[in-house]
Amino acid sequence: MPEQQGETDELFDVKTQFYIGNYQSAINEAQKLKLNSPVQKLERDAFVYRAYIALKKYTVVLNEIHGAPPELQPLKQLAEYFSVPNKREAIVLKLDQQVSGNIDLNNYVFLLVAATIYYNECSYETALKILHQSDHLECRALMLQTQLKMDRVDLARKELKTMQEIDDDAVITQLASAWVNLATGGEKLQEAYYTFQELADKNAATALLLNGQATCCIGQGKYDEAESALQDALEKDSNNTDTLVNLVVLSQLSGKTPEVCNRYLSQLIDSAPEHPLVKEFQVKERDFDTLALQYFVSA
Repeated sequence: MPEQQGETDELFDVKTQFYIGNYQSAINEAQKLKLNSPVQKLERDAFVYRAYIALKKYTVVLNEIHGAPPELQPLKQLAEYFSVPNKREAIVLKLDQQVSGNIDLNNYVFLLVAATIYYNECSYETALKILHQSDHLECRALMLQTQLKMDRVDLARKELKTMQEIDDDAVITQLASAWVNLATGGEKLQEAYYTFQELADKNAATALLLNGQATCCIGQGKYDEAESALQDALEKDSNNTDTLVNLVVLSQLSGKTPEVCNRYLSQLIDSAPEHPLVKEFQVKERDFDTLALQYFVSA
């Protein structure tokens, strides 16, 4: 499925809402469209299914994707990966076989799905190897995110330059610029903040954008402003993983009572039990219990 080219992008509003994390609005905008081009219909459907996955509505994708064109089939794989943890090992093994053969580089959906799975498996080099084969803007953005995850801000800056050469005005390029500035820190934090704010002013203050602003504020030591942004984000989505993680961190940094921090941590454990922070906390908790037993004195 090649990237749609042309003077007017009929999917612009769908893409914008999806990229800023306004997933239900992306679905709503997609349902309003009356498209004639088969390529555009495929791309629209891809964004709809990806939005449902982002909303954790995996059953919708799994039920509907059976009769979908082959270009969309990878999204079933992604929905299964996130929804059925005990199948992940088998899914990754199958994916290993798929990427070792001939890959359709025009099907950017498959590239994004494969790279996303490897990203979540912490196989960052494999994700980069897959994404490097495509000039699709979203593939470049995921490359940039992966490089930042690997603490390679230098490579991410180069990738950002490539994205800006492809489409400097694209929402995802603006977001990528904010991500790089956020990772750079220092004076760049304010630039990142303004980018998130501008996108919110033009579109909507989503949990994704509010978390971006809050992270900038945390980096600048502006804890009150960060808390305000995170509380706004929590009102929009009480189960948003990034919001809860940032609230846990902020509670520690700002000296909140242990009860406040534990409350956010409990919410995070309930809504995202597989999150790395949750797993790390549970390991530390078990280690503490083991050590405590060594000093236990029976009465």
